[in-house]
Amino acid sequence: MIEWFASHSFLEQVFLLSGTVGGIILVFRMILMIAGLDHHTDVHVDSDAGFQALTVQGVSSFLTMFGIVGYTLVHGALVAAVFAIFAGLAAGVFSMWLMHRIFRGMLRLQSSGTVSLFAAVGSVGTVYLTVGREGGRVQIDFANRLREFEAISADGTAIPTGTPIRVQSIEANTLVVAPVER
Repeated sequence: MIEWFASHSFLEQVFLLSGTVGGIILVFRMILMIAGLDHHTDVHVDSDAGFQALTVQGVSSFLTMFGIVGYTLVHGALVAAVFAIFAGLAAGVFSMWLMHRIFRGMLRLQSSGTVSLFAAVGSVGTVYLTVGREGGRVQIDFANRLREFEAISADGTAIPTGTPIRVQSIEANTLVVAPVER
């Protein structure tokens, strides 16, 4: 193996080392991510710029593509060494940009799961504990779940248990409800 590596020119050795190191890091990070052991330890530089390419994935993808493209062009004697270096740099920068876009797209898929209580306005449900001016409890089908909330009557009259209601508004994390006309 050492003889094979030594038989290459210096530039080919640089491309081989770059591609090998970058590829090993990419595979190692992929295994960690699949195993759930990835702890998001990337270093982000110039976070105001919006293009945070200096991550472990970005740098390792740069090294991998720089090495693969550069070695392929130089070893096959397809082009001059200078062109192979520039082509390797272009491929590395492109792969870095592509990794940035992929991870940014994956981050957009995340959600907190928090549902705003104001989205309950207009929802229908039933009175669970008699609702009046002082309060009570209602059950409403909200965010695809049957949920129970504190509630007060919109007009101050008592609404008995089991009465269908509609949420009119929200006041201090309490639903303001009124009976549904049938």
